[in-house]
Amino acid sequence: MPYAETSCGRVFYVRRGAAPPSAAPLLLIHGAGGNALLWGAVMSRLVGAVSIALDLPGHGRSPGPGQTSIAAYASTVGALADALGLGEVVVAGHSMGGGIALHLALSHPTRVRGLVLLSTTARLFVAPELLRQLTDDPAAARRWIVETGYGPRTTLRTRDLGLAQLAHVEPGVLHGDFVACSLFDVRARLREIRAPALVACGADDRLTPPKYVRALAEGLANARFEVVPGAGHMLPMEAPAAVAEMVQGFLGGLVHGGAGAVA
Repeated sequence: MPYAETSCGRVFYVRRGAAPPSAAPLLLIHGAGGNALLWGAVMSRLVGAVSIALDLPGHGRSPGPGQTSIAAYASTVGALADALGLGEVVVAGHSMGGGIALHLALSHPTRVRGLVLLSTTARLFVAPELLRQLTDDPAAARRWIVETGYGPRTTLRTRDLGLAQLAHVEPGVLHGDFVACSLFDVRARLREIRAPALVACGADDRLTPPKYVRALAEGLANARFEVVPGAGHMLPMEAPAAVAEMVQGFLGGLVHGGAGAVA
């Protein structure tokens, strides 16, 4: 698997698929404590698309340090796009990754052709109790994140995989991720984003409940909102087929000049 030498350091990424020149690559950003593996089952289902998933600094195979702001992580994503020679991109983000995607759409609007925002909101609220526990008892915090983050229908194997991925991240990096989330709030700037957006969440999401994800979609100028039955917060892992189908349709609409619309 390849690494890219970027202005923000060495970044590991996974690239799959092929697409016509008119199609913008799909750049996939994981959430707090995650890595590129989050997107594996979605990427394998996409047809006629170039998809690129990265490990943010300090996550997966990308060296650290981790960051404590959404803007800093967005700088790494932009640096990877530059290093790979990407022009316009469709940016997909899950949870914290959705905040990074929104930041990119605000800071580099001409480079973002579309947005896929999964299980995310315009304000990424984090309870102060969780921030304290991430420092005082990281193992307990990881267990709580998994217990709360997955829907009731999710298999034990998927939950165990999620817990193992969180345990792979250094506690300081995971804490920094949630600090970054706690400081993120772009509710007042959503109307500045003109790119078409697909906004989706699981019906059983307890970390970013559907009413708040819907508010994100309604705050954007050009967005479609979808709810996936039976899924929780970890949408790409819990319902990869449903996510891939939604993303495939959204990408097809962009290629043919379509745009999102609030459902």
